[in-house]
This record gives sequence, C-alpha cells and structure tokens, in this order.
Amino acid sequence: MTDSLPIPLTSLSTAQKTALINLVRRTAKAEIMPRFRNLGHADISAKSSPYDLVTEADLAAEAMLARGIQGMFPHALVVGEEASSTDPELRGKIDEAELAFILDPVDGTWNFAHGLPLFGVILAATRFGKPVFGLLYDPVMDDWITADLETAAHLSRSMGAARPLSVSRGGDIDSLSGYVHLYLMPQEVQAQMASRLPDFARTLMLRCSCHEYRTLAQGGMDFALSSVPNPWDHAAGLLICQQAGGVARMLDGRDYNAGITEGHILTAPDEDTWNRLRNHFAFLLDD
Repeated sequence: MTDSLPIPLTSLSTAQKTALINLVRRTAKAEIMPRFRNLGHADISAKSSPYDLVTEADLAAEAMLARGIQGMFPHALVVGEEASSTDPELRGKIDEAELAFILDPVDGTWNFAHGLPLFGVILAATRFGKPVFGLLYDPVMDDWITADLETAAHLSRSMGAARPLSVSRGGDIDSLSGYVHLYLMPQEVQAQMASRLPDFARTLMLRCSCHEYRTLAQGGMDFALSSVPNPWDHAAGLLICQQAGGVARMLDGRDYNAGITEGHILTAPDEDTWNRLRNHFAFLLDD
C-alpha cells in the first residue's frame, strides 16, 4: 500500500517520458539493430546456462541507456539486467530507492542471437519498488507501448496518433490462451504443471517478456504465469497490463513490488479470471 511509503507515488513528467522514449529509440538504432543477424560466435556468451545468453548488443545497449538515464536523473538508481548479473546487490536496492530505473536492454536475447525478430527493450521506473512508468519497445518495428500511474496503456509509432489498448475479456479456463514458463519453473513442479496445460485452449512462451506483455496488453492472449520474478522482465509489463484494464499480482495475493525475489507472478484480464487461474495453479503455493 502507498500509505506505508515515505512519500506519495508520482509518475514522471511528459517531458521526462518523451526523453526516455527517445533515448531507447536512439540506443536501438545505434547499438541493437546494427548487430542483429551480424553477430559472430565471439559476440555471444552464456551466463547461467546455454539458454541464458548475453551478446555485445546487450552490453553496449545497457551502457548507452544507463549513461543517458544517469544524465537525466543523476540521483536515480539504475539497475540493468547485465549489471545485476555482475553485481547482484544492485537488485536489493530497488525497493528502498525513491526513484529507480530498471532495464532489460535486449529482452529475448536467445531469439536475437539466433536471428529471430522477436526481441525488445524494456524500461521501468519505480518508486520504492512500485512501478510508476513502463515502456515496452520493439526495435524491429520502431513502435512502443507505455503506461504510467495516471495514463492508460497506449501503442505509439513515430507517425500517427497513439492507440489505446485493452486486455482480453477473459473467461473460463478451457477458453483461455496464455503464456506459461514451464521450463523456468522448479523441476519438481514441472510435471504437475505440464499435466494441467491441456486444460487451456493454448499455452506457449515466446522467450521474450517484452512481446508477451505487449500481446497481453493488446488482448491477443489472456494470461501469463511466471515463476522467475526478475524486475527487468516484469515491472514495466505488469504496470502496462494493469493500465490496459488487467489484473496483475503475485499468485499468493501480494501486490507486485520490483524488490520481490521469489514467487509466482500471475497476470489476467479481470478479477474473476485471475481468481480462476489462481485456484487452478494453487498447487504452486504448497511449497
């Protein structure tokens, strides 16, 4: 609850949001797109597993984004995915920071490294861990989805008016399509989870949180369940889905905070559908 926070939550100004969007677009043009389908083997390395990759594009883009944000907001905490992998203590500072910016410079790195045009840039601003601004940018199409505490989710392009977004209508379990990150879940629950997937109309994963949340916010899919609450993957997308009319919180009922390091995140189009999904996945709370 915001009542327990040291100061009231406020969003960024219009000028600040525009400056951040322009920074992300410049970074994509300078550091990401020139490297797409132009990476050599020496430009790609594994982190925690062969499926957890980092490329020269990730590192260069995060460096440019961090420099730009620090110039605009000198006193803000900047937490990038790649910086956090070398300095894990950074993540622990998010929920205490009056203003933090959380970055995933190339979300969907596996797709990017293998030449698949399904990747994006994620940027979130948080105050004491609560998301107050979210940006999901597609470098391939040069369009972006944004939302903040006062503004509904919109899809914008360089030309033309922004388009308001709305999540799906939800429904019964057997009518729902969603993203379930099965192979990122603890191994001991994967079989039980897999046995429940046929209950849905369709489940899949895109290996890219940016495009999963973009699709959810546009009503193309109904729900998402993730067991890895990394803030660079979720803080922006959760706020955007909420501001597109959806419900997003931890599976155990807690409000989301970017400082949370364990638990399951469930996003759904409305409260009734969220509760149905929560009951369907309640076995995950037994641990």
